[in-house]
Amino acid sequence: MFVHNLRLGAFSLRRNPLLTALMIMSIGFGVAASMVTYAVFRAVSGDPIPQKSSQLFVPQIDNRGPQYNRQGEPPDALNYTDAVALMRAHRAPHQTLLFQVGMSVMPDDAHKMPFKALGYATTVDFFSMFDVPFQYGGSWSAEQDEAREPVVVISRALNQKLFGGENSVGRRMTLDDRQYRIVGVTENWDPKPRFFDMFSGNAYARPSQVYIPFNYAVDQKIDTYGNNNCGSDGKRGDNWDSWLRGECVWISAWVELNTADQVQAYRQYLDGYAQDQRNSGRFNWAPNNRLRDVHAWLEHEHAVPPESRISLSLALGFLVICLVNTVGLLLAKFMRRAPEIGVRRALGASRADIYRQFLAEAAMVGLAGGALGLLLTGLGMFGVGMVFEPQIAMLAHLDLSLVFLTLLLAVTATVLAAFYPTWRAAQVQPAWQLKSN
Repeated sequence: MFVHNLRLGAFSLRRNPLLTALMIMSIGFGVAASMVTYAVFRAVSGDPIPQKSSQLFVPQIDNRGPQYNRQGEPPDALNYTDAVALMRAHRAPHQTLLFQVGMSVMPDDAHKMPFKALGYATTVDFFSMFDVPFQYGGSWSAEQDEAREPVVVISRALNQKLFGGENSVGRRMTLDDRQYRIVGVTENWDPKPRFFDMFSGNAYARPSQVYIPFNYAVDQKIDTYGNNNCGSDGKRGDNWDSWLRGECVWISAWVELNTADQVQAYRQYLDGYAQDQRNSGRFNWAPNNRLRDVHAWLEHEHAVPPESRISLSLALGFLVICLVNTVGLLLAKFMRRAPEIGVRRALGASRADIYRQFLAEAAMVGLAGGALGLLLTGLGMFGVGMVFEPQIAMLAHLDLSLVFLTLLLAVTATVLAAFYPTWRAAQVQPAWQLKSN
């Protein structure tokens, strides 16, 4: 019976190709607009580390006072004094510090030009806390971190570029005229958004290529390549040591807390630390700290661009308009067939038969509209950069899940839109139609 209804629907659609084409185009354009914007929204609003997002926290300490804060919020990063104090206290099972570095890579081949590689100066717990996968080797040890050894972890892409993808663990490379020994090569790893470095605006930046020990970087006076916020006066200091002792914030800190008791204890520690700084005369304001997990941190940092939400809302509104137009077209099409419906009802067809026939016809329109929508969605991916920043636009892609969702949305939306026209068609009275004919 289902196949028979499909045949009747196909025959009906062929009888009026112009009306059919209008319905297919209406569905196709509406679905495509929704899917393109949804692809962007999905890319920027996902959980970058779902297995641990409720266990990773950002500690924030107000080292400036209420006169410099925005809406009462402390800075989004720490200065060197507070960052090192948190590390030495070691009140969390795992903790890490990081700041962005930009280093010149000197290839061994003299014929190749040096190039810039971006990455992070960080501590050993970074790799285990954020579940960084390795292709070769692993992270440096805590002892190497404390000893300020010149070791480095590089990305798979950089290893491919320098060593042809071979196991390079133990080999040496030159970064900014300094020799480093490679201890590990990461797999392709690039969580989006890059939750651990929102402070430097790297939420959607290109993947990191190098990681060096935090203590070694500070000892070698390797400057930050990321943000350096010195408050309203903007003064960094006359030299490296004065900068380290100053109140400029430039270091991102993360702690891993596995239980509610650990979270509560760490909050108390932050308040106690800030109170100690107040008692010593460094702060003259009440403790104003924050401890946010990944979800709260991304919300605080507005990781989802407002334009993506607005675009999605507008696209869904456009889809609704297209569906309303489709309802009108289906209603006109179905009611024009009132004599046919009356004859079928007189010959014994039930209203359920009319529903099945017309809804099957609507499903065919939806499937054709979905196919057109897929084509337009694929084309729309090339134009995403006209609305969103390039780093965000490049995240949108057409995969199998989006293909399935596009077809499902098109068919479901069209069938739902067809219910009212179908209900009206099913109310046709056979006697009236036979009498008028």
